[in-house]
Amino acid sequence: MSKFGIKLGLGALALLPSLAMAAPAVADKADNAFMMICTALVLFMSIPGIALFYGGLIRSKNVLSMLTQVSVTFALVCVLWVVYGYTLAFSTGNNFFGSFDWTMLKGIKITDLMGTFYQYIHVSFQGSFACITVGLIVGALAERIRFSAVLIFVAVWMTLSYVPIAHMVWGGGLLASHGALDFAGGTVVHINAAVAGLVGAYMMGKRVGFGKEAFKPHNLPMVFTGTAILYVGWFGFNAGSASAANEIAGLAFLNTVVATGAAILAWVFGEWAIRGKPSLLGSCSGAIAGLVAVTPACGYIGVGGALIVGIAAGIAGLWGVTALKRWLRVDDPCDVFGVHGVCGIVGCILTGIFASSSLGGVGFAEGVTMGHQLMVQLESVLITIVWSGVVAFIGYKIADMTVGLRVPEDQEREGLDVNSHGENAYNA
Repeated sequence: MSKFGIKLGLGALALLPSLAMAAPAVADKADNAFMMICTALVLFMSIPGIALFYGGLIRSKNVLSMLTQVSVTFALVCVLWVVYGYTLAFSTGNNFFGSFDWTMLKGIKITDLMGTFYQYIHVSFQGSFACITVGLIVGALAERIRFSAVLIFVAVWMTLSYVPIAHMVWGGGLLASHGALDFAGGTVVHINAAVAGLVGAYMMGKRVGFGKEAFKPHNLPMVFTGTAILYVGWFGFNAGSASAANEIAGLAFLNTVVATGAAILAWVFGEWAIRGKPSLLGSCSGAIAGLVAVTPACGYIGVGGALIVGIAAGIAGLWGVTALKRWLRVDDPCDVFGVHGVCGIVGCILTGIFASSSLGGVGFAEGVTMGHQLMVQLESVLITIVWSGVVAFIGYKIADMTVGLRVPEDQEREGLDVNSHGENAYNA
């Protein structure tokens, strides 16, 4: 834990109920307004941000299926979060789950506070994280998964992977007790989703024609638009994780700007050196890489650390979508693992270094050395990878046994838009 302790909200223990009781029972209007704006920005990242970003990356015959998957899973997670997700993630419980005390938000009054803002806003803010995490996964499953299978998988995986990992890191569970640093979702969001996407890509197999036909993004302006929306929304993601309009929010905001800029340059110049030309897709991918990597670190590290994290993310992300992807021999249409998985891991590990006060960070907990913090960070990464991978395998198996994971080959060739949803994105 950093010296800022509970003040860091998401980055620490996300304000446990007992801690909320100890906080001054006074609502701060500025903090309430700040957190509602941040929540809206994170929701904006899912619809339309991630939907447009992924939609532009795939072929035109499947773009509506992607938009539908993102929007409907978003709605499903919203409902499940209020029914039982929030209580199991953030109420007092054991190392892995909270209790059912707040099921359907019972027992939470509209005047109850989490620190200086109302708990209902906390429910919404945390729910927006759950929504976008699930949305990230579908990019790895694009162009071949049944729509009904997506819904079944999401219900299983959100319940058994997202909720417990959120509790372990932000709700006072296992990893929080060990002192893991994850300010805004390196493990809970990005690694968690990336591993689930990778498992699904392997279990469904490659798309028909993969490796024989050219599978190119059908609409790069759409990709750019989605990237721009994600970038703006990410300030709600990172700065909002301070849980107040304070100096830590300002630090997270600036670090997000710096790391993203550094990652774009690192990716573009790396691509330029390797392929001879810089590309729009490379700049967009670099932006996402930097945003992902700085997410776990932004409230703990200094600006110099953010610059290095961004450079490392740009290089690592480019490697993840080229060399690593070839080595894994996986068909991940939107490079979910190559960007979110690889850069999430890089960001989590570097947090354990650059959070040091000697390197401009906020400092470790009293008595904690950099070596110890690095071991805790590695522990959190490994637990997330294994936990998410196992639950994802179970979730896909359940979907496969009930409705089948993959659409028939003839439907895949014709496209999911017309076969799964009866619509066409573009009319001749």
